[in-house]
Amino acid sequence: MQKDEIANYISHHYRGVISVDAWGEQSFFYNPERNLPRGVYFATLKAKDGENDQASGLDRKGVYRFNFGVTKPTFESVLGPKPSRPAAGGVVKTGHNFRQLNTLMPHPVYGWMSWVCILNPDRESFDNLLPLLEESYALAVRKYDKRVKT
Repeated sequence: MQKDEIANYISHHYRGVISVDAWGEQSFFYNPERNLPRGVYFATLKAKDGENDQASGLDRKGVYRFNFGVTKPTFESVLGPKPSRPAAGGVVKTGHNFRQLNTLMPHPVYGWMSWVCILNPDRESFDNLLPLLEESYALAVRKYDKRVKT
């Protein structure tokens, strides 16, 4: 799949999600009434390495990373124990090859926050991720509602 296909899927299937290009990535925030400055992170598509995020080798031609958060129980049921937070500029210690394409794995920097990622998923892998993406969306909606109501 191409990065734009995932962006279009998100834009057309998830109500209240806005897209913002920032920090070298396309970020998707849940912010239906635009009550928050950006909203609550839902997912990102990253196509270039950042100063503190180079583990995926996004400098390779055509390589991008799709990222989104899930609940801790889901993360642990799919990928095992949640890793510890890395030092600034570091990578979570999980034993994963963060440069591997089409494989669900912890986010190399934010895995400790129950974020997952996949580099260049094919259609079958993306379709298999949809239940996790639905959970991610529901999680963003709950976080938004909590922040707006307080």
